[in-house]
Parts: sequence; C-alpha cells; structure tokens
Amino acid sequence: MQATSLKVLSNEPLLSLKPAVDPSTLTHKQLVEGRFWGHIPAYSEISEEQFLDHAWQSKHTITKVSKLLEALQGLVSPAFIQDAELGFHRAPMSVRVSPYLLSLIDWNDPYNDPLRIQFVPVASRLLPDHPQLHLDSLHEQEDAPVPGLTHRYPDKALFLPVDTCPVYCRFCTRSYAVGIDTDEVEKVNFRANEERWKRAYQYIASRPELEDIVISGGDAYNLRAQQISEIGEALLAMPNIRRMRFATKGPAVMPQKILTDHAWVDALTAIVEKGRKLHKEVVLHTHFNHPREITAITQAALNKLMERGITVRNQTVLQRDVNDSPETMTLLVKRLGHVNVHPYYVYVHDLVKGVEDLRTSVDTALHIEKNVRGATAGFNTPMFVVDAPGGGGKRDAHSYEYYDRETGISVYTAPSVKPGQYFLYFDPLHQLSTATQRRWSSPTEQDSMITTAIAKAKERVR
Repeated sequence: MQATSLKVLSNEPLLSLKPAVDPSTLTHKQLVEGRFWGHIPAYSEISEEQFLDHAWQSKHTITKVSKLLEALQGLVSPAFIQDAELGFHRAPMSVRVSPYLLSLIDWNDPYNDPLRIQFVPVASRLLPDHPQLHLDSLHEQEDAPVPGLTHRYPDKALFLPVDTCPVYCRFCTRSYAVGIDTDEVEKVNFRANEERWKRAYQYIASRPELEDIVISGGDAYNLRAQQISEIGEALLAMPNIRRMRFATKGPAVMPQKILTDHAWVDALTAIVEKGRKLHKEVVLHTHFNHPREITAITQAALNKLMERGITVRNQTVLQRDVNDSPETMTLLVKRLGHVNVHPYYVYVHDLVKGVEDLRTSVDTALHIEKNVRGATAGFNTPMFVVDAPGGGGKRDAHSYEYYDRETGISVYTAPSVKPGQYFLYFDPLHQLSTATQRRWSSPTEQDSMITTAIAKAKERVR
C-alpha cells in the first residue's frame, strides 16, 4: 500500500512555491582552496605539506614590524609600508601575523581589504579615540577577585590563564593585558603561572553559584596540551562546574594547529569526552569576522573537530568596512553554518583604544540584525549584543532603555548583573553630525548629553 502511494506521487509534477536556485549563487559553499599562499614572495616555494604544518606556521609567524614590512616588499607601494609603520607605532597591540593570515590578504588592494584592516593598522585611517573611552572599558579588572579571573555574572566567570595569542588583533578588547608592551600601552601581566592558576581554582571552588567557566586569555591555542588537560581536569573535578568553554581565535588564523598538533587536539578531545561522561558540557568558542577567513583548510580542521564530537560556537565583532553590511554578515553566518560552526554573538565593537576607525553605531547593528534574521535557521542566527562599558555585561543590542541617535548615546541596564546601575555605550563620533561632534569636544556638553540620556532612561525604567 505504501509503495503504491509513493509510486503515484513520483509521477506527479513537483509543485514549487519558490523559483529554482542556481547552485553557483550559493557562495557560502565556495571556499578558497589550492596554493593560495604562492602569491606571497616569501612563501612562493613553500609546499602544501609545509604550509599545513602548525609548527612551520608558528615558527614563521611575524612578530616584528620590520619583518612584516620586509615580507610586503614588492607587494605594496613604499607609501603603504610607511603608512603601516606609523600605524603600528600608534597601535595599542604589538604585531603578530601568521603566514596563513598574511596569505589571505588581498595585497593588490590593501587599504580596502577586510583582513588587513583587522590586523595591520595604517596611520592614515586612524581616528581620535572617543572622549569617554577607557583602556579597560569593560572593567574586567574591577570585577576580578583574583588576578586573571573576572566574576561578573552570577553563575559564570572568565579565566585568563595566559596573555598571548597566535595572532594579535588590533581591536582586542583586552589590549590592557594581551601581548607585549607597545609605545601606547604598558600591559598588565597574565603570563601562565601555576600559583596564579591555583588562586583562581580556589576562588571558583569556593563559590557554589559558579557553574560556567570561560577559559580565554590571551588564547587557549597558546596553552600546551598538558595545560589544556590540567585546566580541564581541575575544573571538571569541581562539583559546581557544569559548563566549560575554551576560547580561541586559532581556527580563523591558524587552522593548521587542529590538523597537525595532534597532542593539543587529543587533550581537548579527552576533556570534552570526560565532561560528557560526567554530564558536563565542554565546547570550543572561536572568532571569525569575515567570510574570507573560512577556507578549505578551515573546513578540514573543523571537520576534524566535528568528527570528535566537539561543539564549536563563534563570536564576531562588528567592524566598519569589514563586516558592517547585511550582505557580508549574512554570507559569514551562512558560511559558518556550512562548516558546522554555530554563530553565537555579534558584538557591537567595544570602545578600544586606537581603533575608533573600526567602530560602528548601535543603529548599524540593529539594521544588519534585521536583515540577517531569517536567512538561515534560528539556532544558526547570532544575537547582536552590546558588552556594556563599565561592567554591565552583554546586553541584547535592542534592549536599551534609551537611545539618542543624534548624540550617539545608548543606555542599558543589567538587572541580573548589577541592578540599579546604568551603562552607556557611545557611537563613534565620525558617524555623528558635525554639530554633535563639536558638542563632544566640550567637557561641559559631554556631561550635559550624558546626564540627559540617563534621565531619559530612568523615566522609562519607572
């Protein structure tokens, strides 16, 4: 009976409510592959085996401005090199760029390339910082009961076991600590230290309300395999801990580590599997900002994690001229889903020293979110958030109590985090009117705009 029914259906014409889709338009499935690094003179003779080796990538990662500029000789104009040299001099982050990342940048159009914009500052594009900017704008150190551990949310803490990364993003919100000192910033020291780690463990174990620990830094990629095991085992042994997240930019900037650093991946896998047996969740959180950061190498690395049952979630930072259009953000979200990464958050860019040129407005985030939603499944659609300056934590970008698009001030509350307080985010000045920019140049006018915004927010809260 069932077979007959199926046969009848197979002879009927298929009804389609939507026009057929040309497979060539599904660009989220089209990943860069082949020897794309060959156009860089320094890597033109490097074999695929070498390029896929994480040890080779680490050894040849560029950590000096002079070496980076030397690698760009013949690819860009002398004027660009001079511009970048001055840009690094004014940057809060030191340089660290992997060969993989360097190879993905379009050096035929470096000023407009979205990857160059994130990692190689040029002085000609820099803008003055917002007058309300502070180095540790999220007040992570103020919420730290012991060095390198931030306890802000009721049941979650941020653990910073290390202060280095496989590459350094110039927009890093933790530029107060990550990397070495620069001309602009003297860093707080969070180097790997067992005694400091023990103090963090003691605090975590003493707080029964803590259930969720983010292991970040710096970057979990820069923890040795043994350290991944030690941290994971220590936290899994605590009855109060139910969830754990290892946070790393690594898959976006050096996916080779997942393919060839077998000890590191095995250590992570062992912690994930032990957590599963204990009915505890251990996942990997990563950080892709642009669709071009996802290549065939990325997919191979993420497939390996998928095969091992490791859940991967992504957190994106919304950045001007990088991903601040509905088209680019939709492509990124779809491509992440294609390689089995769950888009989790899109952050409205924090107020970070030296990168005002990268920030966008809350209004931009709202516009993009509206266009992204519905493009794919809800569980693969990220939440757009403002990490409220002053320590209010992540707030849904839509959830402001008051938003004045003219002054660029949005006001948020965080009843479950810090009840009774008001947290202000400030849109970048270059996106405001000339008259408003002049107001921001006056301390008296600044106070007036802020006081008015808070008063308006209080009216709504009542």
